[in-house]
Amino acid sequence: MAARAGGDVLMRYFRDGVQMRNKSEQGGKTYDLVSDADVESERIIGEYLAEQFPKHELLGEENLVGRVDAEHVWVIDPLDGTNNFAHQIPHFAVSIGYYRSGVAEVAAIYNPARDEMYTAVRGGGAFWNGQPVQVCESSSLAQTLIGCGFYYDRGAMMKDTLATLEEFFSHDIHGIRRFGTASLDLCQVGCGYFGGFFEYKLSPWDFAAGRLFVEEAGGKISDARGEPLQLEVGSVVASNGLLHDEMIEITSKRAPTR
Repeated sequence: MAARAGGDVLMRYFRDGVQMRNKSEQGGKTYDLVSDADVESERIIGEYLAEQFPKHELLGEENLVGRVDAEHVWVIDPLDGTNNFAHQIPHFAVSIGYYRSGVAEVAAIYNPARDEMYTAVRGGGAFWNGQPVQVCESSSLAQTLIGCGFYYDRGAMMKDTLATLEEFFSHDIHGIRRFGTASLDLCQVGCGYFGGFFEYKLSPWDFAAGRLFVEEAGGKISDARGEPLQLEVGSVVASNGLLHDEMIEITSKRAPTR
């Protein structure tokens, strides 16, 4: 319900138009955007969850500042894929993950433009629009597509990402896909479309829900050095599990230090 409510807000702005604002500027050029759609979606989601779970913390990308180390915390991205949204590309999502004592328990990722809902409950599997899904069975990078993401940094991190992509290509992967919505990229791993995905810098709300979806679909997720994924800003590598060590061997060479 909360994800769909946020999605309804996004679609209203997507259809009617919205003024995008600069969230930050780097090197004199603006890359990081925000709008009334993000803010209102987060407000609607937050109000719904606060009513249903008044004792739980709420952490969101825009204004919700709940403690990430709380016993019960909902981690919310009210609009993942803001640049897609701004350019009228119908590939964006609401992402909501519930954590109990630091463990992901429930996930919902919703692309309202395509009415696609991805859900997972710990121990209960992963689902796309109610249908069970699982990771692909590829045992070699040469059998797969790899998804990737770029942080807003256009300096060293971008160059490191490009160099890592070059190395993936040297392993004869079928290709690279960069769709610009990390939560949905993780769902592509869980659904078996990507053999793996990596990005060198993501915020907790970018992967909080997607990590559980990957795990419940039979995959594996860690940071780019192969260490356990923490609910904090950092790198992310997700795979079908069979490819994880091979991916980490590549991504760890240029992985940023925390």
